[in-house]
Amino acid sequence: MLDVRRLRLLRELKIRGTLSEVAAALRYSPSSVSQQLALLEKEVGVELLRKSGRGVTLTPQAEVLVAHTAELLEILERAEADLAASLTTVTGTVRIAVFQSAALALMPDALTIMTKEYPEVRIEMVQREPETALYETFARDFDLVIAEQYPGHAAPRHPELDQVALTTDAIRLAVPPGPLNQARISTVAEAADAAWVMEPRGAASRHWAEQACRRAGFEPDVRYETADLQAQIRLIESGNAVALMPDLVWTGRQTTVKLYDLPDNPRRSVFTSARRASTNRPALLACREVLARSAAMVAAGSERHAGPGTETAAEDTASRQ
Repeated sequence: MLDVRRLRLLRELKIRGTLSEVAAALRYSPSSVSQQLALLEKEVGVELLRKSGRGVTLTPQAEVLVAHTAELLEILERAEADLAASLTTVTGTVRIAVFQSAALALMPDALTIMTKEYPEVRIEMVQREPETALYETFARDFDLVIAEQYPGHAAPRHPELDQVALTTDAIRLAVPPGPLNQARISTVAEAADAAWVMEPRGAASRHWAEQACRRAGFEPDVRYETADLQAQIRLIESGNAVALMPDLVWTGRQTTVKLYDLPDNPRRSVFTSARRASTNRPALLACREVLARSAAMVAAGSERHAGPGTETAAEDTASRQ
């Protein structure tokens, strides 16, 4: 009988690429990982790893084992979920990966509700960029990810993960307030000569914002790069930059910049993903249901809050006359 723990190490090596990455992910020493894989080779009686430079590559026989291991782990995960579903209480730990604006807007209320209604469920939350978090959830680093996708930009898909819609929010042009908006910018095209703040390259929001500027006829002058949306807000409200920002960033705080609707009213989609084998797990189901409630409360609050400070370019022009 093959050792499941050693088979998992082989699959982890396929996913993560190096022995050191496997060791870090599973909290083993690299030498221990190497030793366990050597024992697995003896068990199966064929070569599984070949040296390649400073690393190793998997042989075709190892790839066969990895494919079967993935199926085996899914079966075991479904068994754990069904066992948990048979209990009368909802317990366990749910590890959640979440991007910044969702962490700020959705998680505080969700955590409060979970603590009150499901006191035996432990929530562990880590901030991650959506693309990374989806892969890490597939790799079993997390149980649930809150991710995003921008109009016309699909998030990465992994067959093992499901995708459940959570909420949407409008994307608007954010410019400095009042007298700090010296160029009187109210449209993307009018921001052609402005300094922009965007997330670092590789982020979906960065690519979408650059495309929006190019559709407006110019290449944006991105002087400031930061993944911290709170820092972006400070740069805008102090008169140093403009940006395209999703509405979730204003949850729980005053709108301190001028916001303008964009043509076609683009909206960002926020969703959750989990491994399909674990979706019947009561703690995960509870967490998703509570997140949906939190998102609904935020959406209701946004509708009441979005009016002041938010205008179309036409309304702004009319107000100046």
